[in-house]
Amino acid sequence: MTATLSTTRRGTTSDATGDGHLARSSTSRRHTGDAHPPRPIEAPARRGAARCVKLVVDAVAALVGLALLLPLLLVVGLAVRLDSGGPALFRQQRAGLHGREFSMLKFRSMRAEQCAPPEGRHDGAGPLFKLHADPRVTRVGRVIRRYSIDELPQLVNVLRGEMSLVGPRPALPCEVALYDDRARQRLLVLPGLTGPWQVGGRSDLDWDASLALDLGYVHHWTAATDPVLLLRTVGAVLRPVGAY
Repeated sequence: MTATLSTTRRGTTSDATGDGHLARSSTSRRHTGDAHPPRPIEAPARRGAARCVKLVVDAVAALVGLALLLPLLLVVGLAVRLDSGGPALFRQQRAGLHGREFSMLKFRSMRAEQCAPPEGRHDGAGPLFKLHADPRVTRVGRVIRRYSIDELPQLVNVLRGEMSLVGPRPALPCEVALYDDRARQRLLVLPGLTGPWQVGGRSDLDWDASLALDLGYVHHWTAATDPVLLLRTVGAVLRPVGAY
């Protein structure tokens, strides 16, 4: 499997590496010759009222956030274009609730031509693709990645109901194709702009640790979980450990 993806949709360019959740370990791989369809998985028990409140809070917070952050979004978009040319935003297909695909938005942090990662620059072993000092990342891209500013356009995805403020990070479709039944439980809730992975170490986490955090969120979510994770996200952004 190649470690990069490249798609272009509606004049925008996709980031080739995604978020690094490439499940290639034996615990998360489905064998090519397996003719059996994946077994259905049960949704976590959640109160309907709490879920509705979560959706409403997501939509209102995304709308307010977009309004308040509009000046910053415009400045960052202009900086991306001036730094490397090409579009300021890109769209990339991601797997959402129950595996339904949607176009996730981000500020472009890589060069528009999307060159492939050089051989021998793969950092780390196991299920996650890591590449420190990626030569494709632009000067502005390094800054906005470090402080997760590149993720802010996903407030639009939250407003559309494709994502939540808090949840597991949205995976690439090619990654989901390798999920086993346990990993597929990540798809039982809306993917999030932030979540356990964001506050738990981000790209420094291996696949098993990241999956354990996500499944803990999926199955033990309460109305108090999201506010706590949002507050912890502020600290994670100010101390950008594992952000690359």
